Amino acid sequence: MNAFTAEIIGTMFLILLGNGVVANVVLPKTKGNSGGWIVITTAWALAVFTGVVIAAPYSGAHLNPAVTLGLAVAGKFNWADVPLFILAQFIGAMLGAFLVWGIYKDHFASSSDPDLKFAAFGTAPAIRNTTSNLISEIIGTFVLIFVIFYFTGAELGSDKTPVGLGSLGAIPVTFLVWAIGLSLGGTTGYAINPARDLGPRIVHSLLPIPGKGSSNWGYAWIPVIGPVIGAVLAALLYSILK
Repeated sequence: MNAFTAEIIGTMFLILLGNGVVANVVLPKTKGNSGGWIVITTAWALAVFTGVVIAAPYSGAHLNPAVTLGLAVAGKFNWADVPLFILAQFIGAMLGAFLVWGIYKDHFASSSDPDLKFAAFGTAPAIRNTTSNLISEIIGTFVLIFVIFYFTGAELGSDKTPVGLGSLGAIPVTFLVWAIGLSLGGTTGYAINPARDLGPRIVHSLLPIPGKGSSNWGYAWIPVIGPVIGAVLAALLYSILK
């Protein structure tokens, strides 16, 4: 498996399991309905673990344009490979979102709430405030990227370098994403990944979901620009401190 394919498949599993838990918790008549925030944040962390384990030996398991950009800014990833990795991440995210819809299709049809239908695809703020929402995404992503730089052993994100200790090496980033979700995710739903939000949002706009409502394009730039800014700031600070 080459790096491009690994990023597609790893990101696909990330979104399948991550957005899948949101669908399970928020859509009606599911076994996990009303499972709550702990269920969502835990499954999202395990979704990251799954994607990293799959992709790490082949691509370094970026699975996130913010990770790719952060590594490039810090001089740890080849700028020439950035567009290809980001393209793969968006393809994987869209495939994962499509699979979530296929699995929960009956439950999407059972819901009369367009916001719940959308929640299984993209993020939305708990309180709409452009400045605060942008800051939330910047800080959440800053924490993600900055801490990744300090993981010991083989660095997550280094090109074609497996995470240390086999699958156990994916555990640090798993706990990191879990902590971000539990501590910082309550404001915007912690996209902290442009592909994770924009890819599924595009899929939501295209799929024939009955009564699906708006894809909220007016907000869509925040979970893209916020993570980019956060990643660049984290990389610059790391470069100064190292």
